[in-house]
Amino acid sequence: MPPPPPPLSARCAGPLTRALLGGPPLAAFAVWGTAQVSGLSGELGGHVPAVAWLASFVLLWWVPLAWLERPIRVPPERRAGLAGLAVTVQVPVYNEDPATLRECLRSVLRQSRRVERVRVVDDGSADPAAYDRVRRDFEEAAAALGVETTWDRTANRGKRHAQLHALSGDDADVFVTLDSDSVLDRHAVREGLAPFADPRVRSVAGQVLVLNRAATPLTRLTCLLYLPLTRGVRSAQSVLRRVTANSGALAFYRADVVRRCAGAYAHERFAGRPMQMNDDSMLTFYAMLGGDTVQQPSALVFTLVPERVGHHVAQQLRWLRGTTVRHLWWLRYLPVRGFVFWATVAEYLHLALALAVPVALAADPAWRPHLGEIGLTALRVGVAMSYLTALRLFTVRRSDEPAASRLLLFLAAPAAALWRLAVLRPLHLYALLTCRRVGRWGTRAGVEVTIAS
Repeated sequence: MPPPPPPLSARCAGPLTRALLGGPPLAAFAVWGTAQVSGLSGELGGHVPAVAWLASFVLLWWVPLAWLERPIRVPPERRAGLAGLAVTVQVPVYNEDPATLRECLRSVLRQSRRVERVRVVDDGSADPAAYDRVRRDFEEAAAALGVETTWDRTANRGKRHAQLHALSGDDADVFVTLDSDSVLDRHAVREGLAPFADPRVRSVAGQVLVLNRAATPLTRLTCLLYLPLTRGVRSAQSVLRRVTANSGALAFYRADVVRRCAGAYAHERFAGRPMQMNDDSMLTFYAMLGGDTVQQPSALVFTLVPERVGHHVAQQLRWLRGTTVRHLWWLRYLPVRGFVFWATVAEYLHLALALAVPVALAADPAWRPHLGEIGLTALRVGVAMSYLTALRLFTVRRSDEPAASRLLLFLAAPAAALWRLAVLRPLHLYALLTCRRVGRWGTRAGVEVTIAS
């Protein structure tokens, strides 16, 4: 391959930083926020809408729990077992930018913990010849390192079929799913394997960072929009060892999980239609049925995100529809006494309260004189909540992000809250109503984002 550019890198902040950010600010906000909402509820006579608002505030259970997450370390007596694991990385490709794919594959080969195999599947891209040079350089570099490779082209059948084609007949102990528009931190594989020292762990989620963070205002905003999931809900779930959805950008699975579910995974149907989206949460679901699912916050991956609003909205709608389908799976098949069942119920309760409380307030004449005060309190709590969530920015240090840039992004946190309220919440409701529209890879008919953009 041509000489690579200096690789991106990132690392988790030290425990002292996390303690300083997660301790006093978290406790102070909990006291202040509860006082704000409780005080307003008491002043207004403890009516049902006020109590519901307080309940909605309390349902943000994941906020304090996320700060308890720590990178999982390997006990000395189990390190030899991890070293002996055979690891296969699969990379499905569909209409990907060749330069981005090149950097993705380079990042796999320069891992501090070398993988045994890399399997690339071109799932019917429009111009397969565009990858000829990338393929040749990759295979030469892999051969020099002693890494086995395969590169196949198939008819376009969707990402799940591409993954299973790559993994068919493979005797690896751990399968790594990696999106072709993602670039690994040098230690991502080493860190992602560490939780498997515990035999109860069936899957491990990597932590996702935005690769093209400085490309447009939207990509900077996306850095904030990712926080509640990647360093919020998923972190809290990992503390409970019940991560419900890994990211397709980077995830690790015990091979027997994938082999056992291969048939059902490839042919999932919803409302009588083939279901190809939300593949990552489906594999996580199967892993969860067999044991623990965690996130490794030090297994870092950089991924490209949409730079145009239209692409962003299409991506979010696809994800939200897939998540809605997956929620139905959890409610139907997971134990009623389990955490995931009730966390899903709480999520929909939170959504219902967020919609019902404003309507109830506006419809009741007794509340109308207080709407200004209620709105001001909601604004104060919302802004404070935005900044509390944005503190999670400081738990990862990136080589390409100056401290001043990260601080400015933190100060812009309320903009992300406004985007969620004005754009993503209506989109969520639309996704609930149209969740039957499940499809294949998604909407990409050609290259949308490049690593150089």
